[in-house]
Amino acid sequence: MDNINFTHFNEEGRAKMVEVGEKLNTRREAIAKGSIFMMPETLAKIIDKTISKGDVLAVSQVAGIMAAKKTSDLIPMCHNIILTGADINFSIDKDNSRIDIEAVVRTTGKTGVEIEALNAVSVSALTIYDMCKAVDRGMRITDIRLVKKTGGKSGDYIRED
Repeated sequence: MDNINFTHFNEEGRAKMVEVGEKLNTRREAIAKGSIFMMPETLAKIIDKTISKGDVLAVSQVAGIMAAKKTSDLIPMCHNIILTGADINFSIDKDNSRIDIEAVVRTTGKTGVEIEALNAVSVSALTIYDMCKAVDRGMRITDIRLVKKTGGKSGDYIRED
């Protein structure tokens, strides 16, 4: 146990934010994905833009971008990162009554944006749930995961599914 370096704990064993001041600024990108399943009738209302709260995907897209920007306010040891870009993309799967969500987040900095991308997907999905819960409380948010990360000392990561 003594050989393991826990970077988020100080000498007293309490949480700390990792120091990144000596790291080089590099271009970084993270892509995360997730899905939300719903009743076919709910998906049809989203597509037709007849949900009473408004355009579900437009609001969800803005919510996801806002979430990426606010990640350090929610995750205690996350650094406040200046993002150079954030985008949310949706893919509608009518056969499985599902919306797939993809977040692409970029920065040039000292630390990566994986958590920002994961947070963006999560909040996008939660926004869809919130806007549609009056017609479908059984929606299911699933498979939120990092699929790609580039840049930084640790190099690239591509999920192999």
